[in-house]
Amino acid sequence: MAILIWICLIIAGLLEPCWVIALEKSNKLRNLKWTLVTIVTMFGSLYLLSLAMKELPVGMSYAIWTGIGAIGTLIGGMILYKEPVTWLRILFILLIVIGIVGIQLSGGL
Repeated sequence: MAILIWICLIIAGLLEPCWVIALEKSNKLRNLKWTLVTIVTMFGSLYLLSLAMKELPVGMSYAIWTGIGAIGTLIGGMILYKEPVTWLRILFILLIVIGIVGIQLSGGL
């Protein structure tokens, strides 16, 4: 059962950049297709996060969810929108990863 909770949390985190990118593509929610993608992925992300929070500590769940989402959105921006890929940006992405791992190791299940 514990592995399913972690899978829910990871998928919830991976859906976060999906809805952020879909939101950008929706043209301020004027494009119906991308607006629907935004709503579905946002709902899915929050629903899976809520399932994970039933078993995992709230602070840890939220920190991991936002960390995965932030990393995914940064990488998505670099790939899809040709945002700058610099050593400094990569360093800070790695610091987010270290933070997520540290949170899990210091109080995770």
